[in-house]
Amino acid sequence: MKIIDPHLHLFNLEQGEYQWLKADKPPFWPDKTTINKSFTEQSLKLSSPLSLTAFVHIEAGFDNQQPWRELNYLQKCCQLPFTAVASIDLNLDNTSFSQQLEKLTHQASFIGVRHILDELASDLLTSKQVLSNLTLLNGFAKDKEYKLNFEVQMPLDDQLGVNALCNVIANNRNLTFIINHAGFPTTKTDSIEWEKWQANLTKLALFSHVVIKCSGWEMIDRQYQHQHDWLNHNLQTCFTAFGKKRMMLASNFPLCLFTHNSYQDYWQELLGTDFLKDKTNEEKSALCYYNALHYYQLKI
Repeated sequence: MKIIDPHLHLFNLEQGEYQWLKADKPPFWPDKTTINKSFTEQSLKLSSPLSLTAFVHIEAGFDNQQPWRELNYLQKCCQLPFTAVASIDLNLDNTSFSQQLEKLTHQASFIGVRHILDELASDLLTSKQVLSNLTLLNGFAKDKEYKLNFEVQMPLDDQLGVNALCNVIANNRNLTFIINHAGFPTTKTDSIEWEKWQANLTKLALFSHVVIKCSGWEMIDRQYQHQHDWLNHNLQTCFTAFGKKRMMLASNFPLCLFTHNSYQDYWQELLGTDFLKDKTNEEKSALCYYNALHYYQLKI
């Protein structure tokens, strides 16, 4: 089965900064040493019947002041087809923001940007400076006549944050908004937080230029693989909301190594879920390959 992984991170600790991987910097995960090492394209090993055809690199803190350097590094060392989402600071003044965007577009792999929103989503997405920069990004995409992606990393049970996000989405229709990590669904499916997540998922799916990537469950619960019903439930909920054409399955490599022995183990377990067993071959191919091919404009 052919796979395009639309959410992974490659690290080069010798050339990049990666402040977040350092022991004395947040996040203070006790198992951070598992991923505090370099990972290259050669780390992405899949064996038959699985085959990695292409991937999407998501910024990993290589150099947040000069985010084009990360893309430049990847373009020199990667052989597989890939595109890349760069880091960008939405709090920059308009001139600096535009200059960074211009430099990023000179990188052939550039397809979008990410500013991690997390618990600051409401504050950021109502900030005049941030909104101004998002308008610039939207205009930039229109001028360049190709879709740019904005990666949305935030919990979807944050009602104020989602309300602000909906306003941003409604006002910036040249951008494709891609929800990362399924919007961090809680493992407590009988809670208010789950109900909020589910309702906001449905709300966001009403916008045709919003899609969702499902990965990163290890960031919610390191023991999630023992909760098969929960994983199937949140995958099916995403599928019900977004359908087969606006949902992607991803790995979040190397963070998936917090819960799996290898990249191969992760994909085998995901593809073995009841959720995917119930899907047609066409649906499986859409979730694991064709949607990523389309939304990240990969050339294969």
